[in-house]
Amino acid sequence: MRRAASALTLSLLTLCLAQVARAQGTIRPGPETAADQVIRNVGLDQKLDAQLPLELVFRDETGRAVPLREYFRGKPVMMNLIQYRCTMLCSEEMNILAESLKQLAFTPGKEFTLLTVSIDHREQPDLAAEYKDGFLGRYGRPQAAVGWHFLTGDEATIRRLAAAIGYRFTYDAHTDQFAHPDGVLIMTPEGRVARYYFRLEYPPRDLRLGLVDASRGRIGTPLDALALLCYHYDPVTGKYSVGMLKMVRLSAAVTTLLVLGWLLTMALRERRGRRRLAELAAGSQ
Repeated sequence: MRRAASALTLSLLTLCLAQVARAQGTIRPGPETAADQVIRNVGLDQKLDAQLPLELVFRDETGRAVPLREYFRGKPVMMNLIQYRCTMLCSEEMNILAESLKQLAFTPGKEFTLLTVSIDHREQPDLAAEYKDGFLGRYGRPQAAVGWHFLTGDEATIRRLAAAIGYRFTYDAHTDQFAHPDGVLIMTPEGRVARYYFRLEYPPRDLRLGLVDASRGRIGTPLDALALLCYHYDPVTGKYSVGMLKMVRLSAAVTTLLVLGWLLTMALRERRGRRRLAELAAGSQ
């Protein structure tokens, strides 16, 4: 039982590490597929304490050209990068963020500034304005309009911003969509990266803590990098899946059950051994 448990545990760990290495591009078993290429070019590299290029100029939802530094004026800044036309991961990310914001006591424009930036250079301010109206309506705090901005920009500007925060994305011509990670960032009032939130989990309490710390210039610590591999994009189906996350959770569950089974077996054997010794001792007397 012990040998079987050890062997299976080792096999599961090897499989997990192989999948991680494949997603990171360190191994390539067999010919690289289109999906492999997309996954290899997508990720969120945590660049804590990195300085944003505040001279970059975007257009807000009104069409006004605005340098990033205009949004960094004494308050922490929350930011996420999405594609407005995306109806898959982006929609899910925005829905979860909107629900978290509803539970957050802080309001954009008062305690912090919120920037939602398009990664698609083809998207224009009119679409950003439509997107803003929709989410402000759901948010239910009209006063947030002065602090929540939806930005668009040219390709070079978007790429520079993405590179500065470690946000790696790629265009898939087959679906006319962008493969990208999810992620919400918090920056200090000076424009330094302070916190990352991903895995489609943005708890209001954690966001509040991140904003408070960033307002004081505090930089957070790196989070679990394995989470960055949990959401895979399939350019064939045009969908994201949580295959990697499920595999890791299943492996952990199986390993836990095997260990518990082994411990139970050892306990029963020890109990039977003690009983046998007691019988032998009683017989000798």
